[in-house]
Parts: sequence; structure tokens; C-alpha cells
Amino acid sequence: MTLPELAQKLKALGYPVAYSHFTSVQNPPFICYIAWGSDTFNADNKPLVEMDNVDIELYTVNKDLIAEGKIKDLLKENELPWSRDEIYLTDEEVFKCTYSITLIN
Repeated sequence: MTLPELAQKLKALGYPVAYSHFTSVQNPPFICYIAWGSDTFNADNKPLVEMDNVDIELYTVNKDLIAEGKIKDLLKENELPWSRDEIYLTDEEVFKCTYSITLIN
């Protein structure tokens, strides 16, 4: 899956979605995603597979199991393993739930 394909699938969940950040204030829930690094799998001094490390961040006012479930279902349906982290951002008064994935191009 490519980054643009991921963006389309995230938008289909029904929440506002932006790469990295929004240019205007958004009311939660909303999703941001960012590719924060990349790797290659090499053989015979040639890159065979390109991989992008991506974080999908869900921002909500309250713990939102339905929104989290939609993201998990999307990742499962597309066979994308993830790791998950959650934090409450006191200054913004929102929960940030981050799903870290690797896209293989």
C-alpha cells in the first residue's frame, strides 16, 4: 500500500484527515498521519523493497472505542500490523492514540 492509498482509506472512515497537521483548527475527532522515516530491503547491492514508517494519530475529546475500532479494522483488512500508544494531551485536552505501521511499496 502506498501513502496516497492509505490517505484515501483513512478519509473513507468519515473523519477529517490531514497529512502532518491541519491548516485550520479542527474539532475532535480527527486524524493526522505522517511518514517519519523509510527503509529499504537490499540484496546484491540493490534496493528490492521500499518501506515507509507511518504514524496514524487519532485525536478525541473522550476515549473513543468506536473510532479506534474503525482504524483497527482498516489495518486488519489491509493486513497492516501495528503498534499502538495512547496519551492524554493536557494542554489541548484531547486523547492522542497513535498507530505505528510500516507500508511496503
